[in-house]
Amino acid sequence: MIRWKMSGFSQLGLLLLLLVLLFTSPFALSRSLKCPEGKSCSNRPPVVLIPGDLGNQLEAKLDKPSVVHYICYKKTVEYFTLWLNLELLVPVAIDCWIDNMRLIYNQTTRSTEAPPGVDIRVPGFGQTFGLEYLDPSKHSVGMYFFTIVQALVDWGYTRDEDVRGAPYDWRKAPNENKDYFLKLQLMIEDMAHKYGGPVVLVAHSMGNMYTLYFLNQQPQAWKDKYIKAFVCLGPPWAGVAKTLRVMASGDNNRIPLISPLKIRTQQRTAVSTPWLFPYAHTWPNDKPIVSTPSANYTVNDYERFFKDIGFEDGWAMRQDTEHLVQALQAPGVPVHCLYGTGIDTAEAYRYSTFPDAEPEVVNGEGDGTVNVRSAIQCKRWTAEQKQPVKLVELPGNEHVNMLLNFTTVKYIKDVLLSP
Repeated sequence: MIRWKMSGFSQLGLLLLLLVLLFTSPFALSRSLKCPEGKSCSNRPPVVLIPGDLGNQLEAKLDKPSVVHYICYKKTVEYFTLWLNLELLVPVAIDCWIDNMRLIYNQTTRSTEAPPGVDIRVPGFGQTFGLEYLDPSKHSVGMYFFTIVQALVDWGYTRDEDVRGAPYDWRKAPNENKDYFLKLQLMIEDMAHKYGGPVVLVAHSMGNMYTLYFLNQQPQAWKDKYIKAFVCLGPPWAGVAKTLRVMASGDNNRIPLISPLKIRTQQRTAVSTPWLFPYAHTWPNDKPIVSTPSANYTVNDYERFFKDIGFEDGWAMRQDTEHLVQALQAPGVPVHCLYGTGIDTAEAYRYSTFPDAEPEVVNGEGDGTVNVRSAIQCKRWTAEQKQPVKLVELPGNEHVNMLLNFTTVKYIKDVLLSP
């Protein structure tokens, strides 16, 4: 769940992330993954990484009938990086980016499509490059899964062989990514057969929701055969409050060069945003998430909320996706649920002018993006499945930074070494 609505990949957040990396060498962390003396690592399980919202590269190829600005490319011969490409996220150029990145919702088919002449693809399925660094140049601060992958490599894993990535079009919810799940299933089966044992799934943020949906579609016999464990990092099981701000007024994460209302144009079109609205099974139905001078909006008021912000397609998107993992059906595999706490995390918004103005933020407990009440919902599975479910609190761990720290890397190592 990162998108412009998420703090992890704003330019400000990325710069802060770089500072963390300067003082926390991934190579120093990776040394901790060396095989312990007296233990054999020859049977270590293969690993599949499932990224979160905004968590892997996207590429585009253009042959457009028109453009929104004369500086925008109308036609390209080859695919180019659309996300993450910081050169496109500057004034004027961002208009081109928004027009290429947006989705068009079709009320008849209940699905989205790209603008005319825009072909977007997800590069590198089965490879790790697209989620290790969001910027393919590796010169920006778009590091994401690199620390974990490098740790595995230093332990003896091989990129794109026994550790692979499963990137997807994170603008969409699972109902529009059916081919992705078939590819994921086949890749897991191939890795298990090739390396002689079941796979460990490591997911971050919205990738946990994707993974849960995937596992809920599989027969128990398949899961018993092919899945060793499911490691959940920063899972938003019950949605997150900040998605309502994204839909209402946009969220530029305090980057002064980007207008929230401008970036909102693209943010509203992403189906995964209303999919991650807070869910009534966890959030109190008498507590407003958004307050305005004329109305309050709780988890039971989404239809009215979308109507009042002038984006009724959002309500259709929510109806299309709410049921996908709403039941939080137990995944039927061993679960390790790691979540950050101690970071101010938006839990409500108060608007003096609604919706075209910045709101006052009411903070609560969480990791800066995912509210703790959402992250801990995996605890319900302890009574719903026979496989073990472990919750691990990471005090002071921010939503994205948890992928970079010693504690997370060590915990993943322990899961891989466990019988």
